[in-house]
Amino acid sequence: MGLPKSAYTSRPWRMHEIAPEFTVEDVWELPTRGGPEEFPRVVDAIFGSRFPEGAPALVRFLWAARWKLGEWFGLDDEDGGLDARVQSLRKRLPDDLRSADAAYAELGPFSRIFQTDAEFAAELANRTVHTVMHLGWVPDPQRGVHYALMTVLVRPNGRLGAGYLAAIKPLRHLFVYPALLRQIEQQWAAASPTAH
Repeated sequence: MGLPKSAYTSRPWRMHEIAPEFTVEDVWELPTRGGPEEFPRVVDAIFGSRFPEGAPALVRFLWAARWKLGEWFGLDDEDGGLDARVQSLRKRLPDDLRSADAAYAELGPFSRIFQTDAEFAAELANRTVHTVMHLGWVPDPQRGVHYALMTVLVRPNGRLGAGYLAAIKPLRHLFVYPALLRQIEQQWAAASPTAH
């Protein structure tokens, strides 16, 4: 379910201090419910899923078309990515996050920035945008559970980046996010302790 930007901005995430100049593009409540210690399952449900391979044919087509356009127009060349056009946000980590999370992992097109017991961030960059996928594990005292927020943070690269984000927004909202949320829900249910 899509949420207002304040669902992310009102919470005391560590990500605020690491990327203050990034803007919130989208915030989604993920179909996950669990106890306070289950946040690693959220990360696995997203990065361990077979997205976009397991998504509907239209989403797979859109995903493949995006990468093909990127190849044709040089949007995803190495010199437009992390530590080339833009510096990785890992270099901004405060000492406590750097020492607590020394691992650097490639997660498909993303690279992990950091992970704590309730927060995770991964980034990617190309010629159009530097973007962060942020996951947070939020307590819900009324229901006695935690749930996950997925926030997309962006720093567009000039007019090209702003135009690109505007052009793909309808496709993300109509096709990509719904398919991703269904896949996360299936992955979460399959990995649930009660499912075994």
